[in-house]
Amino acid sequence: MEKVNIIKDRLKTAQSRQKYYSNIRRRDLEFKEDDWVFLKVSPMKGVMRFGKNGKLSLRYIGLYKIIQRIGQVAYKLELPSEMSLVHPVFYVSVLREVVGDPSTIVPVDTIEVNEELLYEEVLVAILDRQVRKLRNKEIDSVKVVWRNQKVEEAIWEADEMKKKYPHLFE
Repeated sequence: MEKVNIIKDRLKTAQSRQKYYSNIRRRDLEFKEDDWVFLKVSPMKGVMRFGKNGKLSLRYIGLYKIIQRIGQVAYKLELPSEMSLVHPVFYVSVLREVVGDPSTIVPVDTIEVNEELLYEEVLVAILDRQVRKLRNKEIDSVKVVWRNQKVEEAIWEADEMKKKYPHLFE
């Protein structure tokens, strides 16, 4: 009986240790109705998914609204008509919450992308010029404000901009 009690005690300690280690990594996720979530898609080697292959394929897709909570760990999502073949109920582990306001996220449909997966940026203004001195040469740089869709951003460009946009340097 002593050996049985020793075995039981050791099993209890091993189980409690495993439970402790698994609970460290576990996140209790809970969503409410009308919350927005991303849906996890598992990457598969060699499979083109959403136009990307391999490591570059998307891990999470969409912005989907939670319609209903089913049980403690399942949620029903409002899916678009293209995904009508997919069952709308998902386990909580394949959902990721949207941090921030979902209205600020730009849908992919609004970005105008051509066949080569490029988009056009519009040059707005030149803010500043500088010359960087290296050991053997000098590099001219220009700080340019670009407008891409609705966002404006300023970045430093090489002085080769004179060739592309000579009217701005007159």
